[in-house]
Amino acid sequence: MSHETLDAAAGLLPAEAIDAIERAATSAHRHEDLFSERAANIRQSAVRDVFDISMRPGLVSLAGGSPYLQSLPLERLAQTAATIIAQDGLTALQYGGGQGLEELRGQICEVMAAEGILDAAPRNVVITAGSQSAQDVATKVFCNPGDVVLVENPTYVGALNTFEAYQVQVETVEMDDDGLVPELLEAKIAALQTAGRNIKFLYTIPSFNNPSGITLAQDRRQHIVDICRRANILVLEDNPYGLLRFDGAPLTPLRADNPADVIYMGSFSKIFAPGLRIGWALVPEHLQRRYYLAAEAVTLCPPALNQMLVSAYLRDYDWKGQIETYRGLYAERCRAMLDALEEHMPDGASWTSPDGGFFVWVTLPEGVDTYPLLKKAIDAGVVFIPGAAFTPSDEPSNKLRLAFSAAPPEAITEGVRRLAPVLREAIAAL
Repeated sequence: MSHETLDAAAGLLPAEAIDAIERAATSAHRHEDLFSERAANIRQSAVRDVFDISMRPGLVSLAGGSPYLQSLPLERLAQTAATIIAQDGLTALQYGGGQGLEELRGQICEVMAAEGILDAAPRNVVITAGSQSAQDVATKVFCNPGDVVLVENPTYVGALNTFEAYQVQVETVEMDDDGLVPELLEAKIAALQTAGRNIKFLYTIPSFNNPSGITLAQDRRQHIVDICRRANILVLEDNPYGLLRFDGAPLTPLRADNPADVIYMGSFSKIFAPGLRIGWALVPEHLQRRYYLAAEAVTLCPPALNQMLVSAYLRDYDWKGQIETYRGLYAERCRAMLDALEEHMPDGASWTSPDGGFFVWVTLPEGVDTYPLLKKAIDAGVVFIPGAAFTPSDEPSNKLRLAFSAAPPEAITEGVRRLAPVLREAIAAL
């Protein structure tokens, strides 16, 4: 699946040939016998593969979900970072506490309050290396090999890579235009439990799902948590885009009214800067100790300098105003993408219409495999992510993800214009 993307995207060798070369390179060495079973499940991320390729000059990248950092006050942030090192360098460059700085944990509670979580306590916040690390810690703490994790179909490729590495069985639950379907979730849980499977948690991105852009309807949110509670299944809520709703207040997170049943994961990657790698988990009180110890065992402590810069940003800058700027930028770019799709896409293609986040999910007719189309798209001067990256299935996918966050409207329009003939040719060949 995802580890095959680089060769196809770069136009080098067929996937089978690449795999054969990799096997030959490792099996020829005596250390091959030392690899764990877990290592065999660690795959290269399709998103990271295509991210590297998308840096080539002349390509329009509709692949990576990167925030538009050009709108940040970079010169002022540089001065802030210099001041932190000059005045508090002995703290900023030293080891810190494993749970994260107390001031930042309190500020994170204020960020979550803006999303609708009003009862968060700093003692239950664990600062992590982005929400990716928070997912890893949760899987490490709760899952044994062979346990089941439920996910939306489609879901975030980074989470799938984490679950694969921990030898967890991933079971998907379908979505419709209003997000995860409660009746299908209930039926899936019942079938798995009847078969004797041990389900540990539901991993969900309820607001502006990555990759689909679909949002879980407000009237379904409590129902989803109630279903999981009855089955003694935790909810792992990943909400990096929640504040980036184009119009209106953020939808209330699942965690807001369910403090004992939801582990909530947030990140500054989408609302500030991903390079700082600062995220967090808000963990139920009775689970916090084990979760914190597992996080500390991995990173020892979050980077103090990065935390202090984020803390200064939340304290001294108009971070809410910056989010309003982001919302306007992304709404404009989303509209440019939807307009371009409407103008250029061939008959038989359909797509989601998100009201926040970074992504549009395109569906082609059954029988089209978007994976081999990536090479043709690159030749045409545009990059996307094939849908197969966002599902645990090894079956071909007729879906693809387009990201609008990092490209200006005119580039988005041009990228869709370049992509359309590639898709039209594939549909015509059915």
